[in-house]
Amino acid sequence: MVDKATKLETLNDRLHEIRTRFEVLKRDAWISYWQAKALGGDEQHLAELRNASLAELDDDFAFVAHCNLGSEAMAESDLQRLRGLARRTWTRTLDDRLGVSWEENRRQARTPAPTLPVSEPLLADKPEHLFERAETELIPQDNPWGFKLDVPRYKYNRGELYNLSITRGTLTREERYVINHHMVQTILMLSRLPFPGHLNNVAEIAGGHHEKMDGSGYPKQLKREEMSLPARMMAIADIFEALTAADRPYKNAKSLSEALAIMATMCRDDHIDPELFGLFINKRIYLQYADQFLDPQQIDAVDPPSLLVKAGLKA
Repeated sequence: MVDKATKLETLNDRLHEIRTRFEVLKRDAWISYWQAKALGGDEQHLAELRNASLAELDDDFAFVAHCNLGSEAMAESDLQRLRGLARRTWTRTLDDRLGVSWEENRRQARTPAPTLPVSEPLLADKPEHLFERAETELIPQDNPWGFKLDVPRYKYNRGELYNLSITRGTLTREERYVINHHMVQTILMLSRLPFPGHLNNVAEIAGGHHEKMDGSGYPKQLKREEMSLPARMMAIADIFEALTAADRPYKNAKSLSEALAIMATMCRDDHIDPELFGLFINKRIYLQYADQFLDPQQIDAVDPPSLLVKAGLKA
């Protein structure tokens, strides 16, 4: 799930299914043209209608394909356009309950099988796209570890319009919860290991690098004063490594200046410790890491004073 490079990616990228539907609609445009021409319609006028329809479908698919990348924040106008496209229909004549797994058949059985042929939305959110969450995966509110997690109702929601409508990145709320849950597992595993006394806080350090200084992080929604110094340091190290890593299929590696600018903004937003970030910049720790681990092309010019101003550490 961490490797979800596009919004519709599962084991394969389901954009290919949607592309096929657009191809069907383009064939329909040609068929309508030939049928109307056979009935004596004006050829020039019909050709203009056909070409306009084909051009519109090409443009609409290019838009859907761009939405699938999840590389930018989506504007409300884009979401409205997606919803409009989802209301367009195509005709399915083959039974989609044949040849699929028993588990998918079980999800499909939530609704009666339609009579074929059937008109379906171009971008569909179907009942079988919803995967139920097992009761054993729920975390009680009064859990002894202090986890404070907003657990989505479903484990996965594979709805096409639902996924394409993700406003930032490629992950749904359900998928992000699955990823965030790795912190829960980290704390559970490490807290059960017999560490010697001087390592008693290993679970807290390793399990807290997704907490934020304003208490909006996870899995415990800790604030700055509730976190140890090493845990706050770990958060900065983790974010810097994630932004500059070149082995993540869901994003391109950031340059040194881009990564640090993002982190400076995170200081302003009270997500990471600004004083520790200042130390990270002033001691040029970022450059020590970059020289050892980053591609030389990522190492560009950095302006420490402007970063400190952006982080709110200097006027």
